[in-house]
Amino acid sequence: MQRSSTKVFVIICLFPLNQAALPLVINTWNFENAANAAWSALQKGGSVLDAVERGCSQCELEQCDGSVGFGGSPDERGETTLDAMIMNGDTMEVGAVADLRRVKNAVGVARAVMEHTEHTFIVGESATIFAENMGFMSEDLSTNKSIAIFSQWLQQNCQPNYRKNVFPDPSKSCGPYKPKAKLWKPKNPNGNFDPSSHDTIGMIAIGKNGQVAAATSTNGATHKIPGRVGDSPVAGAGAYADSTAGGAAATGDGDIMMRFLPSFLAVDFMRNGAQPTVACKTAISRIKKYYPNFFGAIICANTTGGYGAACNKRPGFSQFPFMVVNPQTNQSQLQKVDCF
Repeated sequence: MQRSSTKVFVIICLFPLNQAALPLVINTWNFENAANAAWSALQKGGSVLDAVERGCSQCELEQCDGSVGFGGSPDERGETTLDAMIMNGDTMEVGAVADLRRVKNAVGVARAVMEHTEHTFIVGESATIFAENMGFMSEDLSTNKSIAIFSQWLQQNCQPNYRKNVFPDPSKSCGPYKPKAKLWKPKNPNGNFDPSSHDTIGMIAIGKNGQVAAATSTNGATHKIPGRVGDSPVAGAGAYADSTAGGAAATGDGDIMMRFLPSFLAVDFMRNGAQPTVACKTAISRIKKYYPNFFGAIICANTTGGYGAACNKRPGFSQFPFMVVNPQTNQSQLQKVDCF
């Protein structure tokens, strides 16, 4: 009996649940249905591009945490706008849209940019016109909830907001704002980003032969200045895919994170031999050097199916959840990493 128990223990140690396996789907946050939708696409014979598009589209439909899809994160005018990107790691093609209005399926429009134009990025009203021409339905992105969020913000003298070095004092009143000649110290040098207001979905899919694709979708930061674009739709910032190395996707304070291209950095670290967790931590550390209290996290996966994640520890954010599906789990599995 003792020998039999020992053999069982050895088998468990040899085949841990998080060992590398292909195909693989991994996405930011605890968006379980998105992971399952992407995995289902792969199981039905779809490509890795189909998988990441399907997964992000699922979040757009479900309005994941109110930070993806319609009806969330109204800007200073009360309008919800969407950003998304998709990247093919085999060809290095990218499609992206930002400040997209009146079209719910932002990641689908991003894929249309990639597959039906020679461009990479289309923004604003022109992105909406393009989407309509491609057959996407135009409809109001506002909901009762987003209207209520905007109304409450106005009643609170437009607090919080993303203005600085302007008058009237943005910490006390609404605009319109004008530049202030004499600069003062920012009210919060680490930014006023609220983690609960921004949970971008970033997703990586790796096929059984190592093909890599990545995608993101978000409605941006709540109360953002109209026209603001964060990291999510920017290749190398929000996500990056390269079938010779792996993929990565980031989430958090995009205004800060996009300055460091953390997804590109992480993939490049993996290209040079770093394991996914180490690549993720190194990319976060690069940002942390300049913004020690920033809000952000990143997921990484290599072409053999190894994966990892990392996040920056700050008040109210000590663990980062993410979803994983591979042949070992065969269904979405919630995992967490301790921030550092």
